Amino acid sequence: MELAALKAAVVDALEDIKAKDIVVLDVGHLSPLWDALIVASGDSNRQVKALANNVSVKMKELGVEVISTEGEKYGEWVLVDLGNVVVHVMQPAVRQYYSLEQLWGGQKPTSIPR
Repeated sequence: MELAALKAAVVDALEDIKAKDIVVLDVGHLSPLWDALIVASGDSNRQVKALANNVSVKMKELGVEVISTEGEKYGEWVLVDLGNVVVHVMQPAVRQYYSLEQLWGGQKPTSIPR
């Protein structure tokens, strides 16, 4: 799947379960490991788990390989590895503490073409 389409599909899956503050960071120029990081917030551990699960289910339906999912036991921070795109779903306090957006260069989010 093309990168832009993959990012849009992930954002759609997150929006389906009412994710908050979705940010898409293009990090291909910073790391050879990923082309994009997508960060989103959920209000509770149950919502964080549901958001990550919905991303996994929707990507599998589209034929995208889900390499791994980490953190679903506690639901404070769940990572979904899609290869060249990594999705971080976090509770707001955890997201604020780790500040991934700043860690990856303080980038402004990119818009998803619709």
